[in-house]
Amino acid sequence: MRNLTLLTDFYELTMMQGYFKSGNNRTVIFDAFHRKNPCDGGYAISCGLNEVIDYIKNLNFTYDDISYLKGLHVFDADFLDYLSGFHFTGDIYAIPEGTVIFPKEPIVKVIAPIMEAQLIETAILNIINHQSLIATKAARVCYAAKGDGIMEFGLRRAQGPDAGIYGARAAVIAGCVGTSNVLAGKMFDVPVKGTHAHSWIMSFQDEYTAFKTYANLYPNACILLVDTYDTLRSGVPNAIKVFKEMQKAGTLSKGYGIRLDSGDLAYLSKKARQMLDDAGFPDAIISASSDLDEYLIDSLKTQGAAITSWGVGTNLITSKDNPAFGGVYKLAAVMNDDGTFTPKIKLSENSEKITNPGNKTIYRIYDNQGMIKADLIALTDEKYDEANSLLLFDPVETWKKTLLSPGEYTMREIMVPVFIKGECIYETPDVMDIQAYCKKEMATLWEESKRLINPQEVHVDLSKKLYDVKRSLLDNYGVVQ
Repeated sequence: MRNLTLLTDFYELTMMQGYFKSGNNRTVIFDAFHRKNPCDGGYAISCGLNEVIDYIKNLNFTYDDISYLKGLHVFDADFLDYLSGFHFTGDIYAIPEGTVIFPKEPIVKVIAPIMEAQLIETAILNIINHQSLIATKAARVCYAAKGDGIMEFGLRRAQGPDAGIYGARAAVIAGCVGTSNVLAGKMFDVPVKGTHAHSWIMSFQDEYTAFKTYANLYPNACILLVDTYDTLRSGVPNAIKVFKEMQKAGTLSKGYGIRLDSGDLAYLSKKARQMLDDAGFPDAIISASSDLDEYLIDSLKTQGAAITSWGVGTNLITSKDNPAFGGVYKLAAVMNDDGTFTPKIKLSENSEKITNPGNKTIYRIYDNQGMIKADLIALTDEKYDEANSLLLFDPVETWKKTLLSPGEYTMREIMVPVFIKGECIYETPDVMDIQAYCKKEMATLWEESKRLINPQEVHVDLSKKLYDVKRSLLDNYGVVQ
């Protein structure tokens, strides 16, 4: 694993030296969370925890790192000596990858001496922001496809190798059936898929010969790209000719079909479907690519496009219409000498930027059908019993209340311990197991909250105790919400 210790903003290191010089290394709590769902959606998908774990495990300043920092003529020798023996000693709690998440709730919580907690801010945000963004975008694309397979194939358009590799992992976690990225397939043991390019067709003397050669090589995965020259007058007829030859030879296997990469996909797919059906190939797959996203897929489905497999590249791997997740990392509490925590709050004239103070956890509330009712952010010392009634209220419009009686709800804590005293106690599941978990998570989300445009908001409420702490801090600072 690469050492990413210097993957940090410069001011993290200057603040660290300031804490070091002033003798201020109190244990603190930082929360990493997002303020708004990507693409104006109703949810997000947590992703990136596995890379965060690898990053934390490998945190150490090498001789070359220290030499480089010394050469900047900013850091004193005693601080550099401290860095040379640095390792993470704190606790980290997080929401597991593949979980449906909502704004304001901590995705990652760090409890550590402030120098350690400050150093890791940038890398945690870099990792969680990117991978949660791509996982969320992929979940939206998969939802639009209504059960059709989505293949991620955006590597060549990703913003560099890391974005392509970890973006592919995030996309598979969120529901993609595979990726074109071979290295991601090897690293994460996920399915790799692909057909051929237009250059394959153009390199042969004619389209039929190109199709025939490909079919002979890959009879068990024979998807032919039919739009190099003329889709309906050349591509589809030549594909049908090859399929008939394969059928006669006994080599036609499940998973054969055609791919469309240009033109009016709705019109062409319906015409191609009729041609394939008339030729005796009703089970032939029609796949499509060509700058797809969730909105275009949804539109094509509405138009009755005869497409059952989709290849999505640029718009998925870059989340082109919403290229940043917007996660932040904010101080929530400072430990006192007696081991208790003093809650801290960040104020702002923008109410959305006012933080939730204290040492917190998250409870997910379900109705009797197992659907998400709301999320409840509470302080860690609060205890709940499903045998008691539970009052939920909107933390802004507090008159909006819901009283849940015993038997009307269930709840579970969704944050889990990952590092305790610097030791990792969490074992990351295999990617395909995370994908299965994510699928179950998505099934707990109401359709109204999954729709692509103007989704229903899932409420994230505060416990009464946390709300009172927050109000008290706001009142003490003379802030009126």
